[in-house]
Amino acid sequence: MRLEWLEVENYRNIAHAQLDPGDELTVLCGDNGQGKTNLLEAIWLLTGGKSFRGGKDAELVRRGQPFAVLSARTRAEDAQEDKQVRLTVGLPGTQRPGRYATLGASAPRRAAALAGSFPAVVFDPGHLSLVKGAPEGRRRFLDGALCQMYPGYLAVYRRYVRTLQQKNALLRRTAAPRPYAETVALLEVLNRELAAQGELVQQRRRAYLELLGPLACGYYAELSRGAEKLEIHYAARFEPGALGALLQARQQEELRAGQSLYGPHREDLELLLDGQSARVYASQGQQRSVALSLKLAEAAAAAQITGEQPVMLLDDVLSELDDHRQQYLLTRMREKPAATAPASRKPRAGCTGSGAVCWRRCKAASAPRRENGVSVSGPGLCAP
Repeated sequence: MRLEWLEVENYRNIAHAQLDPGDELTVLCGDNGQGKTNLLEAIWLLTGGKSFRGGKDAELVRRGQPFAVLSARTRAEDAQEDKQVRLTVGLPGTQRPGRYATLGASAPRRAAALAGSFPAVVFDPGHLSLVKGAPEGRRRFLDGALCQMYPGYLAVYRRYVRTLQQKNALLRRTAAPRPYAETVALLEVLNRELAAQGELVQQRRRAYLELLGPLACGYYAELSRGAEKLEIHYAARFEPGALGALLQARQQEELRAGQSLYGPHREDLELLLDGQSARVYASQGQQRSVALSLKLAEAAAAAQITGEQPVMLLDDVLSELDDHRQQYLLTRMREKPAATAPASRKPRAGCTGSGAVCWRRCKAASAPRRENGVSVSGPGLCAP
């Protein structure tokens, strides 16, 4: 997949911007607060209407404006024509509040309709939570990738979440009190649906991890030059096919706890470096390397599953990495077409060698140009 052209109007602090990415790696450079991350976020919104940074609609629209407009042209690797994508974000109280998407000449639809139409993988500093954060972030990583690649998974996942919310509401007894027998009968109905959808969720996660895990471990071995060994395990709370029986056996326990205690919403990814928890024992640089390896593996897995290389969006990707890891990452990115990486700081000196990409800050602004085979946009970059 290639991003051919992007135009952004009234988005966060950007009044108007247009981007024409290069054939290989596009680097966005400028001072802090100029909108580099906002531009990446705008591209990501076109994958499914949700931001990797969060934020309400009012936070996405430039102050004083009623709506923001994101427009793009994309092209699949085997396609003869570009695909037009347009997303509008309207403030509450305007003629069309919320997020609406248009694909080609189709009528506007809710932004979620964009899911799967523009494959992309994003990394920003917040994704370090994949390693040092709570299990919820690692589950969200798996489910987000699966929703992009398998549209049917999104429907299964939504049914599971909806049933889980209904079950937790029943267990909390937030509604009018019910007789115990009625509560148990309703709980059994919800557990049957939860087991059916939960088995599918875990099955898809396990299958995806069988592909993702070896790829991520291979990327980490290259990043670290074999200094440490990464292992990835799926920490399941039930064996395949056993969720229904488990929920039935633990029904009284969940009634006493007032919440659902078993299911894929309680599972985790276990990340180990040399047999020890990366969350507890890894350094900042090692944790960032693990997160980057997972993201590189996500892109490679998407290419294998869909036959389409996703666009890679990397934000502040070089900090806390040593010279070798910086050079490896930049070399790897040159092999990914239409990858976009913003940089607010320069790489360290000594970034040389075959395929390496180096830059330093310049005082004078410049037009988009190519340096060392890299398309550079914005002020502040020139060849070393």
